[in-house]
Amino acid sequence: MGIHPVPRRPPAQPGPPRRNRPPSSYFTALSGWNQTRNAGLGADKHRTGTTIHHSATGQHGLVPIRWYKPAIASPEATQVPTVIWAHGGGFFSGGLDQPEAHDVAWALAQRGLPVVTVDYRLAPLPGLPWVGRGGARPRGRFPQPAEDLLRAFRSVGSQSAGGVILGGASAGACLASAAALQTLETDSAPVGVILAYGFFHSTHPRSREIQRRVRGHRRVTHSRWLLNAMNRNYAGSRAALDDPYAFPGGHELAGFPPTMMINADRDAMRASGEQFAAELLGAGADVQQHTLPGAGHAFLNRPHTDAFTTAIDLIAGWSLAR
Repeated sequence: MGIHPVPRRPPAQPGPPRRNRPPSSYFTALSGWNQTRNAGLGADKHRTGTTIHHSATGQHGLVPIRWYKPAIASPEATQVPTVIWAHGGGFFSGGLDQPEAHDVAWALAQRGLPVVTVDYRLAPLPGLPWVGRGGARPRGRFPQPAEDLLRAFRSVGSQSAGGVILGGASAGACLASAAALQTLETDSAPVGVILAYGFFHSTHPRSREIQRRVRGHRRVTHSRWLLNAMNRNYAGSRAALDDPYAFPGGHELAGFPPTMMINADRDAMRASGEQFAAELLGAGADVQQHTLPGAGHAFLNRPHTDAFTTAIDLIAGWSLAR
């Protein structure tokens, strides 16, 4: 399954502020990288030289992806795993330009990791299912977003000698965990999974202690009933809510890959993250778990915070050790 160029207009201000941005030579174009192994590979270099736009062939059409590759090459670098990263947004919002995708990938590439971000299919807007039905990439519920991530995994995996790590934040963490679980049945499993402040259960667990910690922080938008409604919007049916490839929490997890989980201290979704970590440990998985003190949900969308830097350093160190 090949990867083909997709022409896209670059964002107006990609990456960190210009004063902190390394020279464009820090990144290299993907064209020429692995061309001997994949003659069909093409590249459309981003104007800044930091990203390259591509697509992976999917069941519902092309899946837009972006490659971020460190420019500094060495014989050892070919054995470094590639991180496939999925942004958050409640399944129905977000994209490749948001900091949780672009800045995360940029920062990890700066630390020596190749990264691929995936523009997976978004679910319908809650309460407005008719919006976005048309167009080149109409919105779609489960299983389409998870299938998009799997298509990217298979395409990138065929070109990464160091293996692939599946990762994501918030809803993207749910998709990454679901894709990792599905690979156990049909594919070579990823060498690792990274889950940042994710949720993994179709019905969010209750935790009075965590509710006390998040009092006054996203009290309405992250209330339990709204989070459950968001999950129902993504799933679209009771059968899908109960499907382990939609929400892996509470299901059989034997054989799950090594996992690093980073939770936010003041985050209602931490209840699901901590419960999922316990379930993974109970299934025999290797789990490294961190909770960032004082951090709120979506700290990877705030690239100038200490929580962002701490998480990036944790992710890079763990990934490079795979």
